[in-house]
Amino acid sequence: MPFLELKNVSKSFGGTCVLKEINLSIEKGEFVAIVGFSGAGKTTLISLIAGLLKPDSGTVKLNDLEISEPGPDRGIVFQNYSLLPWLTVFENVLLAVDQVNPNWSAAKKAEHVEKYIAMVNLTPAREKRPSELSGGMRQRVSVARALAMNPQILLLDEPLSALDALTRSTLQDEISRIWSDDKKTVVLITNDPDEGIYLADRIIPLTAGPNATLGPSLTVEIPRPRDRKAINHDPHFKELRRDVIEFMLNSRHDRHVTLTKKLILPDIEPEDLGLPRSLGNPRTRPLRKHEIIEETVEIE
Repeated sequence: MPFLELKNVSKSFGGTCVLKEINLSIEKGEFVAIVGFSGAGKTTLISLIAGLLKPDSGTVKLNDLEISEPGPDRGIVFQNYSLLPWLTVFENVLLAVDQVNPNWSAAKKAEHVEKYIAMVNLTPAREKRPSELSGGMRQRVSVARALAMNPQILLLDEPLSALDALTRSTLQDEISRIWSDDKKTVVLITNDPDEGIYLADRIIPLTAGPNATLGPSLTVEIPRPRDRKAINHDPHFKELRRDVIEFMLNSRHDRHVTLTKKLILPDIEPEDLGLPRSLGNPRTRPLRKHEIIEETVEIE
């Protein structure tokens, strides 16, 4: 029995089908990356797993229980950090721990928070507020907060896409290390095939929208820990990268949609500044051609 299972899941917004007949099975402890174009429905998919959205049809199950609302068994890391700006690093993580474990003693909560702050290498910054942190440090706080909830599954919604290349590479290594230590079930949503292959056990392309659906599941048979330099020369990496990119590009071509809209624009004609103004009223505005009335006057 799969740990996470989506069966024939579809979701529409405003009459447009975003996701159609999504079928996905993930085993416990597995790291799966779903890669797709921007606007294809990746965030909608992660929101369905998180319980933030309900499918129009089909079922989403975690550990054989249907997901109907958000819960502490699913930790999610958003792209935009979602930290409370008036709280410190410690307090942002503690807030999540308080919600999940309200009966713990203050000392146990503090110890638990410190453990996960140290896990993401932020102990020296524990008293800093988000405005005092870099983008990469803020995202580490988000990861620590999600992990501190001790969820059954960790959902990563393009958590690194807003970061510069160097910080992104550093955090990819951090996420890989944390996963190796903690072995949480992870679903990563990304638009970068290289990132998905570097981090995941399996990579699954999402077709272009509308009516986006999942493509073939590709197993990443590259031993861990993975060497960022060596992986670029690995034939299996190159083959996976080619297959994922080709599938995504082909799906984009196949799903190209042409829309024809009839736009009714207002009848607006600019004023003719070359026309003379009225001698009796020099402040009279310029006229448009259709406002000029020609009259024939006969003088006897």
